[in-house]
Amino acid sequence: MKLREFALGAALAAYCTFGLAGTAQAADLPPLSHSLTKLTPQPAPALRLKDLDGTVHDLARLKGRVVLVNFWATWCPPCRREMPSMERLSQALKSEAFSVLAVDVGEDADTIDAFNGQLDTAPTFPILLDTKSRTMQAWNVAGLPTTFLVDRQGRIVASAIGGREFDHPELVGAIRELLKK
Repeated sequence: MKLREFALGAALAAYCTFGLAGTAQAADLPPLSHSLTKLTPQPAPALRLKDLDGTVHDLARLKGRVVLVNFWATWCPPCRREMPSMERLSQALKSEAFSVLAVDVGEDADTIDAFNGQLDTAPTFPILLDTKSRTMQAWNVAGLPTTFLVDRQGRIVASAIGGREFDHPELVGAIRELLKK
């Protein structure tokens, strides 16, 4: 691992865990947010990665769909907390032109599989491997978790840093509005 990648990983770990006691129970933690920051639409950077099964997923092939792109890691407490709500959102909108891409940063498939085994319901959406953090850098991700909402034209229209309750009615409503366009 290059020194820069190590430093980036260490910085993300510090960002992700800052303010959270290692032994804190979920009930002791603040609620996850449910808002996204609207942005001036801008073209999404390339995103072409393999999933846990080795299948390549390419964001460019998802034009015409609204896509939630979430950068995360298993060692990040807010990332772990938001994963079940991301699955509920994916299931709630599965019959619509909506996709979820969860980009794991810097970990291998075995680590993610072990994490998925701890969940009540394993994610059905693609978990993509950004093992060298190159995609994360291209998307200018400053901390984990970071989420982007990409419209049907392939433009980033909203983002958020920090854990989210993805199936909150406010967030689902924002996504449904994009689906109408």
